[in-house]
Amino acid sequence: MRTLLLFIGCAICASTHAAEGMWTLDNLPMERLKDGYSFAPDAAWVDRVMRASVRIAGGCSASFVSKDGLVMTNHHCASQCVEQLSSAMKDYSKDGFLARRSEHEVRCPEIELNRLEKITDVSDQVQAATKGLQGEAFKSAQDAAKAKLTADCVGQDSSTTRCDVVDLYHGGRYHLYRYHRFQDARLVWVPEKAAAFFGGDPDNFNFPRYDLDVALLRAYEDGKPAAVRDYLPFSQRGAEEGEMVFVTGHPGSTQRQLTLSQLNTLREVNILGRLLELAEARGVLEQYGKSSAEAARTSEQTLFGIENGYKALYGEFTALFEPALLKNKQDEEATLRRFVESKPELKSMIGGAWDAIEAAQLIYRQIEKPYRFLEGSRGFSTKYFTHARMLVRAAQERVKPNSERLPEFVESKMPEVEQRLFSRAPIYPEFEKVKLAFALTKMREWLGSDDPIVKQVLGKRSPEQVAAATVDATKLGEVALRRELWAGGREAVEKSDDPFIKLALAIDPAARAIRKQYEREVESVEQRNSELIAQASFAQHGTAAYPDATFTLRLSYGEVKGWEEAGKPVPPFTTIGGAFDRDTGIDPFALPATWHAAKNKLNLAQRYNLVTTNDVIGGNSGSPLINRKGEIVGLIFDGNIHSLGGAFWYDPRYNRAVAVHSGAIIELLKSTYDAAELAREIVAN
Repeated sequence: MRTLLLFIGCAICASTHAAEGMWTLDNLPMERLKDGYSFAPDAAWVDRVMRASVRIAGGCSASFVSKDGLVMTNHHCASQCVEQLSSAMKDYSKDGFLARRSEHEVRCPEIELNRLEKITDVSDQVQAATKGLQGEAFKSAQDAAKAKLTADCVGQDSSTTRCDVVDLYHGGRYHLYRYHRFQDARLVWVPEKAAAFFGGDPDNFNFPRYDLDVALLRAYEDGKPAAVRDYLPFSQRGAEEGEMVFVTGHPGSTQRQLTLSQLNTLREVNILGRLLELAEARGVLEQYGKSSAEAARTSEQTLFGIENGYKALYGEFTALFEPALLKNKQDEEATLRRFVESKPELKSMIGGAWDAIEAAQLIYRQIEKPYRFLEGSRGFSTKYFTHARMLVRAAQERVKPNSERLPEFVESKMPEVEQRLFSRAPIYPEFEKVKLAFALTKMREWLGSDDPIVKQVLGKRSPEQVAAATVDATKLGEVALRRELWAGGREAVEKSDDPFIKLALAIDPAARAIRKQYEREVESVEQRNSELIAQASFAQHGTAAYPDATFTLRLSYGEVKGWEEAGKPVPPFTTIGGAFDRDTGIDPFALPATWHAAKNKLNLAQRYNLVTTNDVIGGNSGSPLINRKGEIVGLIFDGNIHSLGGAFWYDPRYNRAVAVHSGAIIELLKSTYDAAELAREIVAN
């Protein structure tokens, strides 16, 4: 999907709405802030907010909320950790978790926390390396340049430093982001899932909401809580209706700058195909979950991801048929193309860029299925295969010079690779059989029974037979074996008799071949020409606008504000008392027993959830909502149903971010969860 997010300059235009934009912290819209809100943050404010913000490397946002490394994020951002620490005997997702003393805080197997330290413009270095190149030569030169820049940035500090070269404006600019890396993150507190995801799928992406989607982690270094200089203090009062608020987080990706041809590909190929797959997977997992209580527990997190993904993608799919959106895109692209045509020097250099990208879309449509199922591993959806491919590819890549490796295996990425590979998170064989059988079934369906890879993998057996036999025979669930194969390198991997290692080795030549074709004929063409289109946009509008989201730190601004739905006002706040009114006692509208036991102690009039006009997207989950003083007034956990179209545009009438109120977090910690010490740690700041 990331290579489809290419630049046509639609965000770089004078008509940007007042609260629109996910702004990089080195390019904030100071004049708009002054004009709209009579406020412009100074350098000290920006620097403190930057260092208090946290990225969860797996795809969420967070923030430091105490000097002792306490980190606040969403329950659903920590839910994988919660699941990995749970067992049939103790289900923390169902019962919640509270560490009353520091020695009771438990390390999450796979969570890495990143704190942004520095942003450097490296556009000249990257663009000089690829100048005049096309296809495979372009991609190789770009990868080599990025590998060198990240290696030089990390130096000898890979255990605590992470560096990423980020494409902004889809090649118009390249920035080097340097992070402080915390690989020891420990679980401190989460409420029950019944409270964190109250309302379940019916209420997801809707408002009013009544969710305590909060989790507290702690960053550790050298076995001790991390001492942090910059953190965000809590406001128990929160924010009032109409008050200016900011979101500082890491939005994953937006597609506001697609060309029209890419937009069509996204709608007709990527999203539609994924919706069909998710709809079927949901049915398979629901059926599996009904087979036993343990099956329900072990598949719960995956099912949640599928349901959430389906609803989000369906919202995007619907938005792509919105006439106003389509007209807006058509007008923006036509305007920019006319501008290029009117400038002979631009026309000669850039005029064919849109056609080249459109031609690449035709190639992508031809190879999308084998690319998705082979290189994308969609045909082998199991943790065992994930480990196997990592071992196989790493063994092949680690012997190469750093500049010649696949980007995911350069030296600067090794700590992240090793953390995932050596994770002690449990793997449940029966669940892995179900996932793999479904994936193999879909691969056979989409590629065809006569496809060489399908025949090679299945032979005369059914997907269920292959899944059962392979999972039963593998030993890759053992961390010790994975460490042994990693240490043994290529020789050990190639001699392994583990069926998943043999499977990964068998399909790797075909997977690498389709990846090469994709990079040569699609990705490099899109990226090279998107750079040219970006230059046209800069020539027309300059760079005083935000780029598409790239899972890097951004700041959005807005205000606490409801909206009007079908002629009726939607107020911006709900209350804790409203959660009890909504409670039916039946899942997903069943408040946990702890809430009913504490009801008489709670301030039922306390504001609970709220909506704001801040521009957010997936990846912003866990972002702090802060006021002008830099105080936390809420915690972003969702958007309303209209915000799903925010992948492609921002509609100020309806797009809303949804947050947990800061006062509600304090109230519930003290009165419901007997966590007064944690509440004091947050408020004491």
